[in-house]
Amino acid sequence: MKRITLIIAAGLLSLGFATTANAQDDARSMAELLRLIEQGQARDSREARQREAQFAQNKNQQQSLLNQARAERTRQENVSASLEQQFEENQQRIITARQALDERLGALKELFGVLQTVSGDTQGRFGASLTNVQFPNRSDFLVTLGSKMAGASSLASIADIEQLWELLQQEIVESGKVARFNHLVTKADGQQEEMEVVRVGAFNLVSENGYLEYNSGEGSITELGRQPEGRYTGTTGDMMDADGGSVEFGVDVTRGGILGLLVESPTIRDRIEQGGIVGYCIIALGIIGLIIAILRWFALTSDSRKVSAQLKRESASTDNPLGRVLAAYESNKGADTETMELKLSEAALKEMPGLTKGLLFIKVVSAVAPLMGLLGTVTGMIKTFQVITLYGAGDPKMMAGGISQALMTTVLGLVVAIPMVLLHTVVSGQSRKIVNILQSQSAGLVAQHSERNG
Repeated sequence: MKRITLIIAAGLLSLGFATTANAQDDARSMAELLRLIEQGQARDSREARQREAQFAQNKNQQQSLLNQARAERTRQENVSASLEQQFEENQQRIITARQALDERLGALKELFGVLQTVSGDTQGRFGASLTNVQFPNRSDFLVTLGSKMAGASSLASIADIEQLWELLQQEIVESGKVARFNHLVTKADGQQEEMEVVRVGAFNLVSENGYLEYNSGEGSITELGRQPEGRYTGTTGDMMDADGGSVEFGVDVTRGGILGLLVESPTIRDRIEQGGIVGYCIIALGIIGLIIAILRWFALTSDSRKVSAQLKRESASTDNPLGRVLAAYESNKGADTETMELKLSEAALKEMPGLTKGLLFIKVVSAVAPLMGLLGTVTGMIKTFQVITLYGAGDPKMMAGGISQALMTTVLGLVVAIPMVLLHTVVSGQSRKIVNILQSQSAGLVAQHSERNG
C-alpha cells in the first residue's frame, strides 16, 4: 500500500514538474523514475516471497509441536489411569491387611492400647517426680514405647512390658526411701555448686542450706529464694546429720504446695513494714505503755507485800504507805479527834500520787492505740483509692499496698490496746487495794482515837 502511494505521489509530482520543465528533461526524469519504480517492485516481490516461505515453514513446525503435545497428553492420561488403578488396589490391600491384623491381634489390641496409655501417663508422672533427679533417663524408654504403640508399625515385646513394670515398681520403692546423693544445685545468688542432697521420698529435697526446689521442665535443682520459719529449717539440718533411725522432719505432702505458701507468707517484720509510719508509732506507744505498766506492777506488788507485812506488825515502818500513815498517827496521839482525822487524811493523800502514778498514761494508751489504728486504716484506704484513680481497679496487686496498710494498722492498734486494757485493770486493781487498806486503817485509827478520848 505504501508503494502504491509513493507511485501516485511520484506521478503527481512529475505532473507538476512537467508544467515548468522542458520536454527533454521531462523524458529523462520520467525514464529514471520508471526504472526506480521497477526496481522497488522487484525488491518488494522478492521480500514477500521470502516471508511467505518462512511462514509456511513455521506453520509446519507448529503443527509438529501440536502433534507432539497431543501425544504426550495421551501418554500422561494413560499413566494417570494406571496410577489410579494401582492406588485403588493398594487401598484394598491396606484394608485387607488391617482386617487380618485386627483378627490376629484379638485381645492383644486392648493390651497394646493400655500400654500406650500407661506409658504416656507414666512419662508425665516421672517428669514431675523428685525421683527423676536420680533417674533422669527413664523417659527415653517411655517415649520410644509410646511412639511404637501409636504408630502400630511394630508390636511391644515381652521385654518392653517387663521393663515398664520394673520402672513403675522402681518409682513405688523410691517414693518410700530417704536417699542421699550429690547433685548440681543452683544457689540463691545464681551460682551453681555440687553439694550433697537428701531426697525424702517423692516429697522434698533438702541440703545443708535448707529446702530445695526441683524444676521438672529443666531438670534442675535450685535453692529457695527464701526459707520458711526456723522450726522447719531446723529439721532439715537434723535430716542432713542423721545416719539412721527416725528424725523429726517437716514433710510437705503436697510436694511443694504448702512449702510455697510458707515461703510466700510475710513475716512479722514484713507485717510491721506494711503498717507504715502509723504502725511504727503504734508500736512505739505500745512499748512505752508496756514498760510503764510492768514497772508499776512491780512497784505496786512490792508495796502491797510491804503493806501486808505492816498489818502484822505493831510498830510503824516508813518503807511502805501504811507504815507512813501509822507514823503520822503515832506522832499526833495527843491531838483531838478532828485533828487526828485531818492528819491521817493528809498522810493518806500524800500516798495517793505514788500509788496511782502512770495509771492514767496506761489508760490513755489503751484508748489512743485503736484510734491510731483507725487513722492508719483511713490513710491506707486513701492510698488505695489514689491507685485506683491512676491505674484503675483491674490489677489487685496495685491496690495491695494500701489495703495491707489499712488492715495492719488496725491489727496493730488492737494488739496494743487489748494488753494495755488488761494491764491497766491489773495495775489499777493493785493500786485500789492498797488505797482501800489505807482508808480503812485510817478510819479505824480515827474511831479508836475517838473512843479513847471520849
